[in-house]
Amino acid sequence: MKNFLLLTILAITMLTNCLYAQDKVIPLYKGAAPGSESWTQKEAENNNNSWNTRVVYNVTEPTLTYFAPDKSKANGTAVVICPGGGFKALSIDSEGYDVARWLNRKGISCFVLKYRLVETLSDDPVKELFSDSQDQKERERKTKEVIKLALQDGLNSVSYVRNNASEYDIDVNKIGIMGFSAGGTVTASVAYNYNNTSKPNFIAPIYLQYEWTIKNEVPNNAPPMFILAASNDQLGLAPHSIDLYQDWVKAGNQAELHMYAEGGHGFGMRTQHLPSDNWIELFYDWLNNIKL
Repeated sequence: MKNFLLLTILAITMLTNCLYAQDKVIPLYKGAAPGSESWTQKEAENNNNSWNTRVVYNVTEPTLTYFAPDKSKANGTAVVICPGGGFKALSIDSEGYDVARWLNRKGISCFVLKYRLVETLSDDPVKELFSDSQDQKERERKTKEVIKLALQDGLNSVSYVRNNASEYDIDVNKIGIMGFSAGGTVTASVAYNYNNTSKPNFIAPIYLQYEWTIKNEVPNNAPPMFILAASNDQLGLAPHSIDLYQDWVKAGNQAELHMYAEGGHGFGMRTQHLPSDNWIELFYDWLNNIKL
């Protein structure tokens, strides 16, 4: 009986630790997020859409979901991960949680960011994103307004991780941000607009939409950047990664660019039986190369 009780306690402890490691949700703001205080839409999920993956939409309260590496493997590096979805949804698994779990196995602490999005009026944000029923100018206006808020969410995410680094056994000099598609836009915008606290130590926009990036001149002594996309990106975004790379290098900053021949857009951690399936290995090798 005593042994059974000890095993039960051990099992509960292990389960609690697992839940903490992967399900600790951290609000970015106390109370309503500045700039969206009047929003009334409710966050929801959709599992039945043309992307064939789970998406989150109508985010009004930005959060970070913490994924902790095994303590025996933890190396002090941390990354904020920004899923994509056209600022209408978040591809939360293949561009968020799945990325975090892979990096955890390499000892990296991960914080998946749910940043603010354009309101979805139906239960299918993906369908709305590609609908022709909306006025294009009005859609662009709403998107640009939300990007400003998403930028603040990205900056505050990096600041949060740095300000609380000791709690998570993180090195304050090894904190980065990466993002996919629209999340890559958020990532690049952070790279142009940081202050001392919100400055990432490395940046990784993956098949980003660069035209939407909030930017002015490339900062001096900007963090090193890892950029990756596929030439056959069906949204035509491959040149965006090249433009960002050129801007970074022209300013004298360090950058590495990878362009797959195939892979399309939005591949994230999906398996397509293409060389692009292994993109995250390149990212990890790059981190090792720059000692982060």
